[in-house]
Amino acid sequence: MSLTLFMHPLSSFCHKALIALYENQTRFEARSIDFGNPASRAELQAVWPMTKFPVLQDHARGKIVPESTIIIEYLDQHYPGTVRFIPRDADLAREVRYYDRILDAYVHLPMQKIVGDRLRAADSKDPVGVEDAKKTLRTSYALLDQTLRGDRWIVGNEFTLADCAAAPALFYANKVLPFTSEFKNIAAYFERLLQRPSYARTLQEAEPYLKMFPA
Repeated sequence: MSLTLFMHPLSSFCHKALIALYENQTRFEARSIDFGNPASRAELQAVWPMTKFPVLQDHARGKIVPESTIIIEYLDQHYPGTVRFIPRDADLAREVRYYDRILDAYVHLPMQKIVGDRLRAADSKDPVGVEDAKKTLRTSYALLDQTLRGDRWIVGNEFTLADCAAAPALFYANKVLPFTSEFKNIAAYFERLLQRPSYARTLQEAEPYLKMFPA
């Protein structure tokens, strides 16, 4: 098989890449990495020295493609399907990339800050950092709620890279700072995401691991 995705079923950024692969039914091998297993960690490090996932290995083209956004753009270019993740129209493409960055930088990363703090020992907590992360999430929620007024997806009626980014970011963010009661447009949009077959499959595969998420 040409494509191998180094990933973990619980990882939010891996979910982002998986959604794109499942959207176009792209054939690939999923290689789950266990950082608690030195051999498994070494396998990923041999492919990508930063030892971060997801990483896509394209055996046919001899390419290593790290980072979820770049993976999705790579799939769009070299393994296209019926869903195009980056619109051909330059203005729409820029808008999609804009929301991808908003979701990664201002939803995904602050969510991970809060989750990471829950995993810290009691004497190394960062309450100021956590509160700053929550403020960033609230600001992002307000921005997205305005954006999603009346639209089916983030950029109009087409499912794009921005929606691949939104699904896992919002799923985990809602666990650390719920949006469902206050931000009705986000809540309605997230319900549409949950019904998208590509994301439903991703969550189904993650289900056995969700108990590992720190409450």
